[in-house]
Amino acid sequence: MTATRGTRALLGVLFLAAATVGAWLLWLGWDTDYTVDAETGASSGPYEPWQVVGCVLTLVLLAALAATRLSPWLVATVMTVAFTAAWGWRAASTDDTGLWAVGAVLVLVGMAAGSTAVSLVARRVGRRVAGRPS
Repeated sequence: MTATRGTRALLGVLFLAAATVGAWLLWLGWDTDYTVDAETGASSGPYEPWQVVGCVLTLVLLAALAATRLSPWLVATVMTVAFTAAWGWRAASTDDTGLWAVGAVLVLVGMAAGSTAVSLVARRVGRRVAGRPS
């Protein structure tokens, strides 16, 4: 039995959404501790720079690979919604100020721009390598 094109796309979208949320969980979802500087009292966190870099590199790889099978616009939409939802869920549940919404908008814009750019470039490069017109 063969899957139809629509079924393959749906499975691809579901896998991409799960992988995107998985990247958030793997790199950022487990860290909730803030660091407080003893001298200045300034707090930072909860993420360390290496966590953010690892997450970004994982998301770039996911977007590039997904763009070989799915429309870049679909890749960007799925990744943006999935990552923003995962990030926003955690942020909303731990924030008493309501500023998590500002962060969610920034995450949404960054994910939309980044995943769109990566998936479009990956699709173009992939087609060029395969000898098909972009």
